[in-house]
Amino acid sequence: MPQLTERMQALIDRWHSIGDHRAIFLACYLRMTENMLATVEHGAFHDPAWVGRLIDDFADYYFVALAAWEQESGGPLVWQHAFESAARHHATIVQHLLLGVNAHINYDLVLVLDDLLRPEWPSLSDRQRQERRADYDKVNHVIAQTINRVQDEVIAPYARAMRVIDVAFGPLDEWCTAHLIRNWRNDVWQQALQTLALTGSEERIAMRRQIDEVATKRARLLSGDALGARAFGYPLRWLNRLRLI
Repeated sequence: MPQLTERMQALIDRWHSIGDHRAIFLACYLRMTENMLATVEHGAFHDPAWVGRLIDDFADYYFVALAAWEQESGGPLVWQHAFESAARHHATIVQHLLLGVNAHINYDLVLVLDDLLRPEWPSLSDRQRQERRADYDKVNHVIAQTINRVQDEVIAPYARAMRVIDVAFGPLDEWCTAHLIRNWRNDVWQQALQTLALTGSEERIAMRRQIDEVATKRARLLSGDALGARAFGYPLRWLNRLRLI
């Protein structure tokens, strides 16, 4: 999918040239996507075609949210929070990164899984369902392996460039970040299965709204608002390790 990575890189270059902090998350996302595509190419998944659709559709949700923000037409609350934080430059580098990760995983990923699994789930055998979950969990390893690269290629350069105005950027704690994302993604799989059980359109709309609200509360905690603590759902010492609270 060279067009996808080229599209990401073009935005990163443009944003970086004008000091737009949206480039921080997207630079991370680009590296995750590149490693995912390489892992698919190496035959590490049971169903590489399904994983390929997951990569492509997942990116579409990001670009749709981005277009909604740029056109001032709303979009998911959690993405509005992330983009607004980037526009105001009030967050640290790690906060900018994790606000995007939170929105993309805790909101977008639930909807992508619902899109992909809903048409096929009833006809899949138990073994096929287990393989879907195994492919999904394999992504956690790819993410964990990418965090070092993100630290070296995204966090560190931005820290040097912004040291005058953002000296307390905080390091990207690899262990903490990998565990946080893995647990978020485990939650997302369970939420997706719950969403699959909903058949009415109104129920599904309400579920999407609830998912957005919870993800937004997590975003507020990542931004330093203690009111989001109940929605975080994991040891707050992880945020301490990331110097977010």
